[in-house]
Amino acid sequence: MTSWLVSFAAVLLAADTPELPDVRSTPADLVTPLMLRAEPAAGRRVRGVLPGYEVTAVYHTLYLPTDWQPGGKYPVIVEYPGNGNYRNAFGDVSDGMPEGCQLGYGLTGGRGAIWICLPFVQGTGDERVNAVTWWGDIAETKRYCHAAVDLVCTQFGGDRQRVVLAGFSRGAIAGNFIGLHDDEIAKLWAGFFLFSHYDGVRNWPYAKSDREAALVRLKRLGTRPQFIAHEGNVDAIRDYLTSTGISGRWTFQAVPYRNHSPEWLHRDNPARNAARKWWTESIDQ
Repeated sequence: MTSWLVSFAAVLLAADTPELPDVRSTPADLVTPLMLRAEPAAGRRVRGVLPGYEVTAVYHTLYLPTDWQPGGKYPVIVEYPGNGNYRNAFGDVSDGMPEGCQLGYGLTGGRGAIWICLPFVQGTGDERVNAVTWWGDIAETKRYCHAAVDLVCTQFGGDRQRVVLAGFSRGAIAGNFIGLHDDEIAKLWAGFFLFSHYDGVRNWPYAKSDREAALVRLKRLGTRPQFIAHEGNVDAIRDYLTSTGISGRWTFQAVPYRNHSPEWLHRDNPARNAARKWWTESIDQ
């Protein structure tokens, strides 16, 4: 394992709180649908490839809710995955791929919203692939995001006024690092749903992860709401945002499990109740 991955894993293990229960001690009431190679349909999660990427290895996933109908209008959750090559002492695993995403399905229970999980795109031309760790080519990643959101809104009834950016771990950092990277991409979002880590709280092994650069991105947030969760507690993120002097519509939520895993949204617990309340009141109106 490379040195930065060792460091990344060490930080995550330090963030875990062994005194909290394991998420798997609570029975799951949801199971994320598997990705299928099939045509999109209500209640089905399928592998998608954007026009122009057919000869590459780049793909995303598309889920249409169980209540989806042609001609309808639906909020959209755009989700980014955590870093791949990750496993901790509690058995939490992240493969870094779109099909490993779970937040959007847990947040909605599979109803009422279109859910797409996007890649970070790495490489050029026909050699482009989904990046397992970090951002790949940032310009290409942003380009794919714009095109995917446009396709979902044009072809499947996504509501451009209710597009939410979600992410776990690497994906949570991407909320601001990618989602607020420039003025153009920042315009896409009605809100943000971020679990475990946050852009600017600490330095990571890539350019412009420092607080000064993160503050430039954060200033593009404006009045849009962010739901910010973390396993154990959210104190470090809250303290960081307080230190910026920026006032935001932030909802902070500690997740009552020790795990670095989005599986808490697949179980009945106070954090999920709070997340769904935020979704209903802030986005799904």
